[in-house]
Amino acid sequence: MKPVPHLLLATALLLGSAAAPAQHFAKPEDAVAYRQNAFNLMQAHFSPLGAMASGKSPHDPAAARLHADVVAYLAHLPWAGFIAGSDQGDTRARPEIWTDSSRFQQEAADFRQAAAELSQAARSGELDALKKAFSATSQSCKSCHDSFRRK
Repeated sequence: MKPVPHLLLATALLLGSAAAPAQHFAKPEDAVAYRQNAFNLMQAHFSPLGAMASGKSPHDPAAARLHADVVAYLAHLPWAGFIAGSDQGDTRARPEIWTDSSRFQQEAADFRQAAAELSQAARSGELDALKKAFSATSQSCKSCHDSFRRK
């Protein structure tokens, strides 16, 4: 599986931004765009892992490591975009993100942990480990979406 060149460039730019989690946004809509872009990029790397885990594409250990490492890094980024006032406009964020912030932060921490474990599983090169970790990471995504994302 060959990575898409523009996706690699976007990933490299994002990975090169060490201060990304400490973003400051001029407008709430900039924060919304930031978090949506982080989630979209994460999904672009998560999908090939799902295809491998489900047997829809061949298991490629090198590609799995690359994608899982990127997902693990990106798992730290979108949360900075959930600032006050960014609950309006083009967003599916539910008000509970701000009214139940401690639970939302716990979901984010759980996801970061699951993504780190996904990266470790991919580094093992074992498909069964990848499947198990992919499932756990998917469940973490679903749990947060069920509570904090509008359909």
